[in-house]
Amino acid sequence: MRIKPAEGRFLRLAVVLLVAASGGIEATSFLGLGHVFAGVMTSNLALLGMAAGRGEPLDVTAALLALGGFGAGTALAAWYTRASVTSATHWPRRVMVVLVAEAVLLALGASVWGFTGGRPGEAVRDVLQCGAALAMGAQSAAMVAAGKAAAPTTYLTGTLAAYIVKGIGTGSPGLWVPLRFAALVAGAALCAVMLDKARPWALLPSVVLVMCALAVAYLPEAHPPSAAGHSA
Repeated sequence: MRIKPAEGRFLRLAVVLLVAASGGIEATSFLGLGHVFAGVMTSNLALLGMAAGRGEPLDVTAALLALGGFGAGTALAAWYTRASVTSATHWPRRVMVVLVAEAVLLALGASVWGFTGGRPGEAVRDVLQCGAALAMGAQSAAMVAAGKAAAPTTYLTGTLAAYIVKGIGTGSPGLWVPLRFAALVAGAALCAVMLDKARPWALLPSVVLVMCALAVAYLPEAHPPSAAGHSA
């Protein structure tokens, strides 16, 4: 079966939008919550070790909350999507449900964040930190469940390494991977600016970006290709 180019563009654009949302969440998590990342567990493990070595219990707590939330989100999404049948032309329904749940969770977090003026107390901040990590874990597991129709959206170190290796090996690394890097930077930059200029609204861009990704990813399913669009 051959995928029509338009179908691939829809799903790749959805991935780019999810990466931008992740960048925004990481910026808000690091700059506005506990100075840890919501979706980059390698960095959090290093931060956990450094904080423990320096005897800083607050930093240890934040890192543990992020690790626990990410692990819980990943496990729940993996359990829910375990029976999903992957497709090269669209994301499975259960993957879409996980992303809808992520959008709802982020919207709740954005509402709480806005209600506190972007300056939550310690207990609320801890809940928001864990919730953000849970959302990132769920998104990561959803992209794994989507198979070849998706790509990593919360951690791009391996993507960067593969891009460089394939680029050197083939001479034609493609455009979509750099777009994901640019989206990560743009999402983080936008939310960092909003934390400074419009702090109560800083979580809103990530919510909107996840919802846009859902809408774009739904297009191939809403308008399935005709039989003539495929060849054996």
